[in-house]
Amino acid sequence: MKMLLFVVWALLALILCPVHISGVAEESFEVSVWPNQALVEFGQSLVVNCSTTCPDPGPSGIETFLKKTQVGKGPQWKEFLLEDVTENSILQCFFSCSGIQKDTSLGITVYQPPEQVILELQPAWVAVDEAFTVKCHVPSVAPLESLTLALLQGNQELHRKNFMSLAVASQRAEVIISVRAQRENDRCNFSCRAELDLSLQGGSLFQGSSPIKILRIFEFSQTPHIWVSSLLEVGMAETVSCEVARVFPAKEVIFHMFLEDQELSSFLSWEGDTAWANATFRAMEAGDQELSCLASLGPMEQKTRKLVHSYSFPPPILELKESYPLAGTDINVTCSGHVLTSPSPTLRLQGAPDLPAPGESAWLLLTAREEDDGRNFSCEASLEVQGQWLMKTTVIQLHVLYKPRLEESSCPGKQTWLEGMEHTLACVPKGNPAPALVCTWNGVVFDLEVPQNATQNHTGTYCCTATNQLGSVSKDIAVIVQGLDEGISSALFVIITVALGVGVITIALYLSYRPCNVDRRKLLYRQKEEDKKEESQLAVEEEKSTTHIIDSYLIE
Repeated sequence: MKMLLFVVWALLALILCPVHISGVAEESFEVSVWPNQALVEFGQSLVVNCSTTCPDPGPSGIETFLKKTQVGKGPQWKEFLLEDVTENSILQCFFSCSGIQKDTSLGITVYQPPEQVILELQPAWVAVDEAFTVKCHVPSVAPLESLTLALLQGNQELHRKNFMSLAVASQRAEVIISVRAQRENDRCNFSCRAELDLSLQGGSLFQGSSPIKILRIFEFSQTPHIWVSSLLEVGMAETVSCEVARVFPAKEVIFHMFLEDQELSSFLSWEGDTAWANATFRAMEAGDQELSCLASLGPMEQKTRKLVHSYSFPPPILELKESYPLAGTDINVTCSGHVLTSPSPTLRLQGAPDLPAPGESAWLLLTAREEDDGRNFSCEASLEVQGQWLMKTTVIQLHVLYKPRLEESSCPGKQTWLEGMEHTLACVPKGNPAPALVCTWNGVVFDLEVPQNATQNHTGTYCCTATNQLGSVSKDIAVIVQGLDEGISSALFVIITVALGVGVITIALYLSYRPCNVDRRKLLYRQKEEDKKEESQLAVEEEKSTTHIIDSYLIE
């Protein structure tokens, strides 16, 4: 009996012992996956190795919604290729050993570097003191929690934003700020920098930047003003100016000026916050016409218009029946309005006795005299246009032809020269055309241009002849050369004569202004006494003066 129980126990021990060893082996196997942390660029592939410590594994593999392909295997491992990884996922790697299955998971993180960074300035041109928006967004980037966006003005950071704390549903890779425009912001550079930091996931730091955007600031609140005369004369060059004040930047204002539909060529100028354009034009027909000016700066433009009136008013026509008449000839001077003047002007002819009726010519009939040579005649036309009186004048000169004359005033017949002094023969003929003058002395032509050092030999009679196309005239001129003593005596005589004349005038003035209540007899007596004293004093002073003059002359 004991033996039987021992055999049964031995058989049970033999049966149960292998099962216990197998269970211990099954409970101790492990499953692992490589890599233990997966970071995959968007759209790329990933190789995953799944392995176990089970000596004789059963069914095994990976579970994922990604496209997978087994590319290798061994007794205790399998390798898979995951293709076109485009989103984050969790992969399960499993093995079974002696009916027991174990698995492990692998988190796959997809990243996308910020290759395209877009910056928007809204609007691109901003009025001073108006708000503008700076917006930066990255269309494709992952993971957002590792992204930081920074807005820059030049090298200065305006704003920084990260996406760590944002809910997944609201995550958009963008940042928006609002700024108020100032003049100093004009032409400032704005940019956006994106940073994707994957160092915590075992990756690298990726950076991207937007193209630089330039902000334009402007001020354009004033309407352009046109400066031009309200009345324009047909065919005459006129200047028109279009000006804009309180504009910034003034040098970038663009002007377009038009006369009706014709664009004018303009020249631009600016100073400070004022810009203007000047153009020269000609109105070619009479009537009302429109001048317009279009000024633009960036996205803004303003237009102004001005109505001008063009008129036709050529100068009046002044005619002489004969421009070069002979002396004694009757001439007719006519003043008339131009045919292009409308309505007919009012005319006035200088020297005409009466004013003509509107639309009629003015005329003057006269006999040409020698004194009329060089006389100017003027014809004045007046025209009322738009309530303003305009005036045009035409002047013409009359040239009277007459024979030569040798008048005593310009060609004296007796001339005195002082010996030893330089003299020229004084003779200027009159006549039209201007006569030529020739003088002879003792049959020899005398040079009128060269001064002569007077000697007694120059005493004599000179014959001068003036000639033009109408005739000639001759005159004898007697030249007397005085010696030095004679000249001084003559000068002394003239001085004494002048002094006596001054004395007489002084006495007469004194008598005229004496008080009336003085007795006439006493006045005459006193006057005679005073006259005697003054004459004697005057004589002494005159002698001294004459002596001084003579001495000075002799010294010279």
